[in-house]
Amino acid sequence: MRLSTATRLSALTLRTLLFSASMALAALPAHAQNHEAEQVVIDTDIGDDIDDAFAISYALHTPQFHLLGITTTFGDTQLREHLVLHLLQDAHAPILSVAAGVPTKPGGPFTQAAYAHADTHTLPPTAAADLILAAAHAYPHKVTLVALGPLFNIGAAISRDPAGFRLLKRVVLMGGSIVRGYDDDPGAATKPASEWNIRCDPADARKLLASGVPVFMMPLDSTQVPLTPAMSAKIFARPTGLSRALAELVREAKKPKPILYDPVAMAYADDPSVCPTQPLHIDIDDKGFTHRTPGAPNANVCLKVDEPKFLKLFEQRLTR
Repeated sequence: MRLSTATRLSALTLRTLLFSASMALAALPAHAQNHEAEQVVIDTDIGDDIDDAFAISYALHTPQFHLLGITTTFGDTQLREHLVLHLLQDAHAPILSVAAGVPTKPGGPFTQAAYAHADTHTLPPTAAADLILAAAHAYPHKVTLVALGPLFNIGAAISRDPAGFRLLKRVVLMGGSIVRGYDDDPGAATKPASEWNIRCDPADARKLLASGVPVFMMPLDSTQVPLTPAMSAKIFARPTGLSRALAELVREAKKPKPILYDPVAMAYADDPSVCPTQPLHIDIDDKGFTHRTPGAPNANVCLKVDEPKFLKLFEQRLTR
């Protein structure tokens, strides 16, 4: 069968990424190649709300994470990529693979655009779906994909290489709403909501649940944990580039009291005991509602977080 030019280029890109991933692994010090390290890729819509930046900062401070790369999703994905690169630079983080997904129609203000525009990196020509698949192929059944935004990149990776996507160990997803909606809505305690990440792309959320990869869902029920003023003061008081960057992003986002939706998902990837899950069958409608229905489980869902344990772990990571 003769391959099209686009198919040959895609295959070449994937081979190049796989080679780069293997070379990066070989260059790591012995302690970073420890087989017990959790291989992690983060997919993020950083730049709108502030919780993505806290989640990435959490990952950078987690010693048992080997962070393979970060992909950006939704809206102006290249501007989000610049934001990630700027944050990594301010954090003095090791060089990571960073890739933008296909841009989509924006759904709201990009609140942290000034910080993103200040970045001077040249963007790498890597596609987000290729990075996800390259990581899965390089570390079969060892990679945790932490999905913190709408699932366009995940859907693209599944469509491009469903068998390769199944090489992932698991997907930890911040998304959905089973019983509890957004806390600032009337009746939120007993009325589910169409949660943002699922609402923006319900088709790819359904595709993920049918992919064959274990999905661990952190919905609104378990992720609406506020950052306390005392903890915020401890984080921002530290004389580090990352702390200063987080303070600037909080200021630009106009979020003096952040809700730590995405860090709960990151903490679960770090220590599942902070948010015990139960197997459920989840159906997703076209409006983005995630319904608990009879049937074989297709997701492991955390309905209640151990908030004190999570906050203690979050503080430990962000003040290392």
